[in-house]
Order: sequence, then C-alpha cells, then structure tokens
Amino acid sequence: MSAMTRWNPVRDLITMREAMDQLMNEAFTRGRETRQGWALPIDAYVTQDALVLKADIPGLKPEDVSITLEGDTLTIKGEFKRENMEKGSQNYLLQERVWGKFERTLTINTPIEADKVDATFENGVLTLTLPKAEAVKPRSINIKRV
Repeated sequence: MSAMTRWNPVRDLITMREAMDQLMNEAFTRGRETRQGWALPIDAYVTQDALVLKADIPGLKPEDVSITLEGDTLTIKGEFKRENMEKGSQNYLLQERVWGKFERTLTINTPIEADKVDATFENGVLTLTLPKAEAVKPRSINIKRV
C-alpha cells in the first residue's frame, strides 16, 4: 500500500523555479553545445556603414583566437584552458566558468569589403567591424523637378 502525501503548492512552485533557473543558466551562460565544443555567444548590430559583432572572451589573448572569413562565412575559434587542478589541492564549491574549445560560424548575408574587416580586442571583448560594400550602402536620391 502506498502512502498519500498532502499536496503543497509552494513545494511544487519551488521545483518549477529551480527548473527554470537551470534552463536559463544553460541557455545563456554556457552557450550552445556543438560537436567541437560550445558556440561562442555573440552580439551583432548594424550601422549605416558596417556590421559589428562583439563577443566576450575574457582571459584570452588575441593570438589565442582564430578568425577566418571565407566567402560569406565568418568563423571564430579558440579555447579556454582549464586551470590546473592538482588532486586534493582545491575543493570547489562551484565551478561555473566555461572551459574548452569554442567555435562560432556565421553566414554574412550582406556584401562586405573583406579586405577592410577590422578586429579589435579590449578588456576581454572582441569586436569585429565588417564594412558594407559600397553597392549596399544607403544612398540619398534627389528628385528632379520637371
């Protein structure tokens, strides 16, 4: 015979909250898992003259990151090294920082001037500026009076 448990809505609410917290943490803090590692989270916006991409890569040096542009495909690769953990030297209570290889491949749908792409690295933030080709930049058209 099984025992009956009194329903407690607060207990169920806390369980739902924990599930949502875990879902949000996995979705936004770690990036998406891929076969090669995890996908680097990127912010992208467009200006009148360029596409701008930003990615947080704290603790890495510019030479630790590989950026390639092949046709309309942009790829950013790198690796966060795991700290050396000697057996018994550290007793982690939490270990949430990401480590391992990352890769992000994007298809650029706007024609750009590949030879003028600029990459900067400041305070752990990689910024890529991809200038739009002249043919796709907005132009003002004057109306003639007839």
